[in-house]
Amino acid sequence: MNLPAEAFLMSSGIVALAEIGDKTQLLAFMLAARFRRPWPIVAGILIATVANHAFAGAVGTWVTTLLGPDLLRWVLGASFLAMAAWILVPDKLDDDELATPKLGVLATTIVAFFLAEMGDKTQIATVALAAQYGTFAAVVAGTTFGMMVANVPAVVAGDRIANRLPIRLIHGIAAALFALLGVAALAGFGGG
Repeated sequence: MNLPAEAFLMSSGIVALAEIGDKTQLLAFMLAARFRRPWPIVAGILIATVANHAFAGAVGTWVTTLLGPDLLRWVLGASFLAMAAWILVPDKLDDDELATPKLGVLATTIVAFFLAEMGDKTQIATVALAAQYGTFAAVVAGTTFGMMVANVPAVVAGDRIANRLPIRLIHGIAAALFALLGVAALAGFGGG
C-alpha cells in the first residue's frame, strides 16, 4: 500500500474510533437534540473539522522540519503512547460549550465544534499522524473522514444509537491502535 493511502486509512480509522464517546461527539448529540436540523449541523461539523484538522496537520508537518529523525521518532512514540492512555479517560461536555446561539444553526455548529476540538484528542492525534506520515493532505482528509464517520450518525440517528455502542470496547481498540503506533514509531517502523 502506498504511503498516502496508508496515512488516509490509518488516520480515518483511529480518529473514527477515538471520536466515539468523545466530547465533540457528545456535542454533536446535543446540537442534534437542540436544533433538530441535521444537515446544517453535519455541514458545520465538516467545515469546523476541515479548518481545525488542516491547522493541526500543518503543525504536525512543520514539526518534522524542526526535529531530527531520531528525536522525532521518540517524540512520536511517546505521543502515541500518551494518546493510548488518554483515550481511555472518559470525556464530558462542559455546559458552557453549548451557549445560547445568537447565530444560525450552521454558524453555531462551526464555532462550537471548532472550539471544542481545540486541544482535543483527535486534534492532537492529527498533529502526531501528520508528523508520522509526512503527508498533510492524506492525514487531514483521513482524520476529517474519521470525524464524519463518527459524528454524522450521532447527528442523524442520535439517541437510537447512543446507548447501543460498546464505548469501552471501542476506546480499548483505539487505545491499542495508538499503542501499536507508539511502539512502531519507537522501533523505527512505519510512517515517513
